[in-house]
Amino acid sequence: MKPSILMLLLLLSPFAADAIDSRQFANPEQQEAYETLTAELRCLVCQNQTIADSNAELAADLRRQVQEMLEQGKSREEIVQFMTDRYGDFVLYKPPFKLKTGLLWLGPIVFLLLGLVAVFFVIRQRQPRSQRDLGIPTLPGDKEAAAVTENGQAEKLAKIRRLLDEGDVS
Repeated sequence: MKPSILMLLLLLSPFAADAIDSRQFANPEQQEAYETLTAELRCLVCQNQTIADSNAELAADLRRQVQEMLEQGKSREEIVQFMTDRYGDFVLYKPPFKLKTGLLWLGPIVFLLLGLVAVFFVIRQRQPRSQRDLGIPTLPGDKEAAAVTENGQAEKLAKIRRLLDEGDVS
């Protein structure tokens, strides 16, 4: 059993070695710029990974393209501009705030506010209908309580308040 597992691991090892991306540069500044850029650019296939983290073929092509542009002496800004011109602001892992990217930045806030409004209306709907229809206040000291006179509700409300103030005497 052990020799068969060992043989299987040896057969699969070339695939594991292929996933490791090793790029060598002439100077450490280029290496640092490469690592920074690949961490800032989004994989367009995976969408939640940078091109440094992705194993997709497009990510490998983008890493190769970044390497070639750095070796040609292009600056970080030129490479980012090239990528955004070609793929749009979506290629940036943290896109700038523009009119086109406003939904990306403001969308979560808008959905949070819509959720809070929905919760407010659901809670309001669950308030007992008799209190809402008759105008009986849900908070003590509400001035609407004095205005309720329909079907003897004011007298009932006064009796309930008196019983609450006096306590249970039975």
